[in-house]
Amino acid sequence: MGVRFRGWGIALPDRIVTNDELSKTLDTSDEWITERTGIRERRIGGSAMSLGVVAGHQALEDAGFAAADIDFLVVATTTPDRLCPATAPMIAHEMGLDCPAMDVNAACSGFMFAVRTAQGLLETGNRRILVIGSEHLSRWVDWSDRNMAVLLGDGAGAAVLEYDPDGTDVLSFCLGADGSAADLLTCEHGGYFDMNGKEIFRRAVRVVVDSAEQALKGAGITADELSLVVPHQANIRIIQAALQRLGVGMDRAVITLDRYGNTSSSSIPLAYYDARENGRVRPGEYALLTGFGAGMTWASAIVRWS
Repeated sequence: MGVRFRGWGIALPDRIVTNDELSKTLDTSDEWITERTGIRERRIGGSAMSLGVVAGHQALEDAGFAAADIDFLVVATTTPDRLCPATAPMIAHEMGLDCPAMDVNAACSGFMFAVRTAQGLLETGNRRILVIGSEHLSRWVDWSDRNMAVLLGDGAGAAVLEYDPDGTDVLSFCLGADGSAADLLTCEHGGYFDMNGKEIFRRAVRVVVDSAEQALKGAGITADELSLVVPHQANIRIIQAALQRLGVGMDRAVITLDRYGNTSSSSIPLAYYDARENGRVRPGEYALLTGFGAGMTWASAIVRWS
């Protein structure tokens, strides 16, 4: 399928919450959080809709498109503003889009699931699709729980995808889900996020490695040919362990969790945008985009930038 990334955008709340600030109300410290997670601060504020609108507008501007050019909106979010209606139609309204709009919830793998969904929509006649990952995770955090409060942040990232019959940026995909692990990371109605961190760590490393290897095989390349790895930003130790098993140096990884924390479905587009802004995205080079999340879900893709 011929799919091109035409434009990107992000949105981050203004409020920065540092580890030192959290240590004033929690039994923790900057050293403890940083050593175990790699996170130093996170952004808090906004809503799934408000952040998604800003990121979406920026992506359209970056691509040089108008609202009328978009045929479909797919919003990945674990934290919709309401149970009903979906967040996507509200974002579409605020952006002035006149097209179908729907939510996708695959937790932290959500953005990649949304891109894969967009691929199929482009193959069936749509021309341009806006994909947004937007999260307001802080709304569902128990700020007295040091295990979760130190991890999560708010933010949004967006991309415009366009059909191209003559070439593609996305060379392969590997998606998966295992509902037997559903209880490892949950958030019940009216409750807060809860996680079995030790088991999530063990499974996350395995599914990232397995899905990445399948995506590499599907693209017909080896890990040595990767110039960049854009991982879900959950925990620095998970990223280090997965890349070590893949034989990829950390110098090729994009790391933003030190500044943003775990932003679920928005973490991969936020990381990609950071890499592009720092001159790390170069035409013709290969990148691995990979993530995992509650469900348990996982997703890896090999991209060759155009």
